[in-house]
Amino acid sequence: MSAQRLEKQGGFSLIEVMAVVTVIGILTALALPSFQEHVRRGHRAEARAGLLQAAQWMERVATANGVYPASIPKNGVDGTPLPVSLTTVPGKRYAVSLKTATDSAYTLVAVPSGTQADDKCGTFTLDQASVRGITFAATAGSVDLIADCWNR
Repeated sequence: MSAQRLEKQGGFSLIEVMAVVTVIGILTALALPSFQEHVRRGHRAEARAGLLQAAQWMERVATANGVYPASIPKNGVDGTPLPVSLTTVPGKRYAVSLKTATDSAYTLVAVPSGTQADDKCGTFTLDQASVRGITFAATAGSVDLIADCWNR
């Protein structure tokens, strides 16, 4: 009697496998841009924190000396008075530097690099009056984008 009974093979058909692959592809296409934006936002937060740390250092030096530190010449080439530890952020996606400096004013910049270079926020700027900005060719001057980049 058992010889007469044919057992059906278990498994998935090609159609079922293709349906699962299609669903996974659609979910990936929807989730990947959102994930990448969250990663970029994390790197932007590091850049903002790096700028704020550099600004605090500038203020401490100005409090001690009465003036902001200006660019220090090194071998005939202008250098930055910022300590080396303040010139990069932990993720190494932004480089912090002193764009301009006088005795009474300064502007710090955080320039994106690598995969962060094409980020919508571009370069972050911060000056002695705590004026926050961004510079990016297509978005310079957009007040809403500046607020979005600095607050998220």
